Amino acid sequence: MTLPAEMMARVGEVVTFIATGDAHHIAETFTADPVIVENFAPHIFRGAAGLAAWRAGMRSHTADLSGLVASFGPPQDERLAADTAFFTLPTRWIGKTRGHDFSEDGGWAFVLVRERGAWRISAYAWAVTAFRLL
Repeated sequence: MTLPAEMMARVGEVVTFIATGDAHHIAETFTADPVIVENFAPHIFRGAAGLAAWRAGMRSHTADLSGLVASFGPPQDERLAADTAFFTLPTRWIGKTRGHDFSEDGGWAFVLVRERGAWRISAYAWAVTAFRLL
């Protein structure tokens, strides 16, 4: 199955926010009541207040990073039923941390729903599977 381009565009909006810290990239990305699981405290972010906390937490988490670029393997475990979709996405981040090159491999699990006439992220979870200083 090939995911609709709009779904991958939503992932791209999250990536751009993570790389730049500019929240205008994610203004329409999430549902009204998202759930995000991340590798920084408090790890679970729920609802509009959680989304605001996630934005601030991500900016803090990436403060010492630069040159962030994400690449993806093929989506896996794709499920699409009416107005709900699920997929996992193998991901590699590269960039610099405190001036040192790094590579981070991981996986994202996404749930998207149709809301307000568009696909939006209802939930995602991130898991690091390998981190290397290069």
